[in-house]
Amino acid sequence: MGSKIPDIGAVPVLPRFGMNPDRWRDGLLIRTPNWLGDAVMTLPAMLQLRKLVPNDCGLFVLCPPGLKDFFESLPIVDVTVPLHSAHSAWSRADRQSVRNLTAGACLMFNNSLRDTIYLRLAYLPMIFGSSRRMRSLLLTKAWQLQHVKRGALNKMHHAARYLAMAYALGAPEWDGTMPAFAPFCEVETMAPSLTAALKLGANLMAIAPGAAYGEAKRWPSEYFNAAARLWIERGGTIAILGAKSEMAVAESVMKDLPQNAAFNLCGKTNMKELIMLLEKAKICIANDSGTMHLAAATGTPGVAIFGSTDPSSTSPLSVNWKILYERQNCSPCFRRECQLDNDKYRCLRVISPEMVMESANEVLRRFSS
Repeated sequence: MGSKIPDIGAVPVLPRFGMNPDRWRDGLLIRTPNWLGDAVMTLPAMLQLRKLVPNDCGLFVLCPPGLKDFFESLPIVDVTVPLHSAHSAWSRADRQSVRNLTAGACLMFNNSLRDTIYLRLAYLPMIFGSSRRMRSLLLTKAWQLQHVKRGALNKMHHAARYLAMAYALGAPEWDGTMPAFAPFCEVETMAPSLTAALKLGANLMAIAPGAAYGEAKRWPSEYFNAAARLWIERGGTIAILGAKSEMAVAESVMKDLPQNAAFNLCGKTNMKELIMLLEKAKICIANDSGTMHLAAATGTPGVAIFGSTDPSSTSPLSVNWKILYERQNCSPCFRRECQLDNDKYRCLRVISPEMVMESANEVLRRFSS
């Protein structure tokens, strides 16, 4: 039987900072990354930190407003404090909300100098994080972590970075378990198309054709469409997921698919509904995106398609996912758009719909065995 721990590479060993029980005050505050995918990759570290913090203390989260519902879906988080904006100065209410937590320490999983300053102004006794952005003097303990290198496979997963900081505070070693999501049952408020898709969940494929970062992370829409057809031909159903801004991509994937077997849910799900749908799906096909990471975190198996980014640093945190990555001379470039004049997006186009469906079948066989 294979390992239950996803391959995230070696976790760096950082200088330890011993936390005595009386230093926690009312708990630990975590300043999360701003993107959903990055936030999901903090979950192994957050789960281990929950085990580290004393039982009478809380695990608090400070996050951008768009991630509020995600963190509120996690029972391991006691209080979620959404900032009024992820990319601007804190409001007076933001500062007061942080003060009211009376946390003894904050662990920063982002690299913001601005946030570090505001955390100091909120009277956090101890603040920990990476030494980037010239903020070492403001941190109680600043750790040096390897920077991501453009054009190279970095061999260190983002989750390993977050775990390294958690371990440095004394958290126990991760065993591959992901935290559970709270159950969601408000069926009466759902869109009719979502309700219909959920009723067919036994053979439902979730498709996430978007990627907020840019086109260089998106497998062609016509390829997703072809893969969807192959799934429908074997009796399956399709749910296309994404944000409202990705509607054009979703409509392209939906083109000429049978209406009784394909549901365009792009922009029609809130975070809790998205989590529930992913939990009920049989499999997920996705680009390197927040939805990919979320699907893997729910326990649903899947196939991840990588183009301009680095699968060694942002692969899904699940042993039940297969990564398709055809590295080119220029990859990983981390560009939003392809810079080649000829044969644009070759890294994505060489991955055929047949390859994806073959991988999906392989994953399902392995998952069911």
